[in-house]
Amino acid sequence: MTILSSALSPSLPAAGDAGHAAELLARCRTLVRPALAEAVGRLHPWVGEMAAYSFGWCEPGGAPVSGPAGGKGLRQALAVLGAEAAGAPRDAGVTAAVAVELVHTFSLLHDDIMDGDPTRRGRPTAWKAYGTGPAVLAGDALFALAVRTLAATPGTDIPSAVRHLSTALDDLVRGQADDLLFETRPWTGPGAVRPDEYRAMAEHKTGALLGCAAALGAVLAGAPAGTVATLDRAGRHLGVAFQVVDDLLGIWGDPAVTGKPVHADLLRGKKTFPVLAALGTPAAGPLARLLDSGGPLDEAAARRAAVLVEESGGREAAVAEADRHMAEVDACLADLAPAPRTTDELRALLDFLVRREG
Repeated sequence: MTILSSALSPSLPAAGDAGHAAELLARCRTLVRPALAEAVGRLHPWVGEMAAYSFGWCEPGGAPVSGPAGGKGLRQALAVLGAEAAGAPRDAGVTAAVAVELVHTFSLLHDDIMDGDPTRRGRPTAWKAYGTGPAVLAGDALFALAVRTLAATPGTDIPSAVRHLSTALDDLVRGQADDLLFETRPWTGPGAVRPDEYRAMAEHKTGALLGCAAALGAVLAGAPAGTVATLDRAGRHLGVAFQVVDDLLGIWGDPAVTGKPVHADLLRGKKTFPVLAALGTPAAGPLARLLDSGGPLDEAAARRAAVLVEESGGREAAVAEADRHMAEVDACLADLAPAPRTTDELRALLDFLVRREG
């Protein structure tokens, strides 16, 4: 599976059938939305309003949104399709999707506070709209609700499902901690972040929850351990590729699509894979001197750094890294050998995830 759109890597072909992926996402959102809304309805009304705002369902104060509601629902779709690939009943996929979406939104609420991000999906983030304390509370409530959603599900495999979700949560926190700590480390020298450290961070921060999404429905349905492990491994490899694509978008993405300023990650001093890869090449001298010059980069320096990263091979190396992990995803799907229709749908969704431009 070769990844990325021509906007990020002119040497690669343009994205595949985005329309098919959009149909899959819409189908899964429609399937999951009633159960997700029912779960959110069990929260304290004020907390539930903040949760609904975070999902894109309402405005501050509770008025329904006038336009399209919410994000793409990528993890919901992965949960539904992963369950179908394991031969699990539809209810298992929906329950898994609800639990994972609650955890994902909890993590976004807290991430936006930690990163100081004022907007998400073109709207004020929850902490900007409601305040930092209330947004933390809403995130905590969604985390608790995710665990309660699984624990209250009938069946004999619920303890395994809760353990699976808990493992993903532990990995997510570890990855987020490493990502924050990376920002305090130097670009070069003995304390510099190594590419293998980045890979471990990305697998934990992003891959753990994608792996959980892909596998949780199978766990709920009592699927064989090998099937669960294969789905989880596919999601984790997808997560590394997904994070690397995020890094590419953070340097070369279109701000009108990504919602971030151009060269946002360079301006922030974030340790991203293209930069780390570039710094490991013989041509990295000018880039290293620029990054080590002291203090954050201004816009002119960030533009120069982006050129140096590309000239040093960082952009090409990042594309190759994402492609390598998507090849591992392909191998996992081959090992799983689900029904042909399910394979096609999973491939369409995963292709969309890493070819996105925002």
